[in-house]
Amino acid sequence: MPVSLAREPRTASFSTVKLSRFLLAGLVCLSCGKKPAAPPGPSLPVEVATVTQKDVPITQEWIGTLDGFVNADIRPQVTGYVLRQVYIEGSFLHRGDVLFEIDPRQFQAALDQAKGFLAQNEAALGKAKLDVARFTPLVAERAISQQELDNAVAAERQAQANVASARATVEQAQLNVGWTKVMSPIDGIAGIAKSQVGDLVNGQTIMTTVSVVDPIKVYFNPSEQEYMAWAQKRGPVDAVRGTPPQDKGMLVLTLSDGTAYPQRGDPVLANRNVDLKTGTIQVQGLFPNPKHLLRPGQYAKVRASTDIRKGALLVPQRAVSELQGLYQVAVVGPDDKVEIRPVQTGDRVGNLWIIEKGLSPGDRIVVEGIQKVKPGMVVNPKPAAEPAAPAAPAAPGK
Repeated sequence: MPVSLAREPRTASFSTVKLSRFLLAGLVCLSCGKKPAAPPGPSLPVEVATVTQKDVPITQEWIGTLDGFVNADIRPQVTGYVLRQVYIEGSFLHRGDVLFEIDPRQFQAALDQAKGFLAQNEAALGKAKLDVARFTPLVAERAISQQELDNAVAAERQAQANVASARATVEQAQLNVGWTKVMSPIDGIAGIAKSQVGDLVNGQTIMTTVSVVDPIKVYFNPSEQEYMAWAQKRGPVDAVRGTPPQDKGMLVLTLSDGTAYPQRGDPVLANRNVDLKTGTIQVQGLFPNPKHLLRPGQYAKVRASTDIRKGALLVPQRAVSELQGLYQVAVVGPDDKVEIRPVQTGDRVGNLWIIEKGLSPGDRIVVEGIQKVKPGMVVNPKPAAEPAAPAAPAAPGK
């Protein structure tokens, strides 16, 4: 019989089937012992602020120097030795108060001499008048010649001229005696004396200085570009009577200790030219100084509102971060997810920043915790303290 070539099906060995069942049982056990995934942790708490839109003043700041409204250098008008210092240094003086006394003896002697010379000339004038009165009828009677009368009239006129000259000498001598008392020409604060008792002084000697400090001047130097922007937006700074009404009380003074001076100042005038070396123009302002707190020579920061920005978008400066010269903020969406958004910044106004592009009014931005957030992260936003919007400059004295 022929042999059949068909093979019987090959069956798996016992060991192979056993191993497969063991692995399957192990997988089942592993799946049974796996724990369910833990729920997501709590969202990161952050403080957010809302982008506000307001009209804000744009301000510029410069270093200013204070100076007296009037600074009078006290010089004597006569030469002599200082006999006494009358005033108290640093005190407030009124016009006509005596500051120094110069030895008057030589000037009093000159005055007495001038008075004696005047008396001599007045006596000569009296004689000349008598001669003219006596000679006039004698000429009519031909008792004397006309020439003698003419000589008497000429002598009278000469005597009158001599009297006028002698009176002027007396007046000058009286002025010199009066000038031995050196007086203040203005109301103001007296400086420290530069001349002491016993010094020989003359018309070139500065004995002290008296300054009017209420109001007080402040000089500051904006650049040509800043001044042009100021003039184009708010009108040129001119004389006091021509100061634009909107510029009244617009100057703010910050003292060297960082405190703000309570009185507001007015821009008064701008210098006639721009300094070619520095590219700046000197501007003068006036500040009320009723308590005489400000003194000439002080340095202070002068801030002025040069423009009003309409509808500016404002955010706190701490909400804006810089990365390689680019500025960005973290915006929290309606679903509390974070979006890192690039922005274009403008001027700084107090502790706020004007945003030119990248944000809209009402956007929520992260102001605290910005270093911890990432794009797409879900956060727990909490409102931060509202940023203080800058106020427009108040009227003077407020």
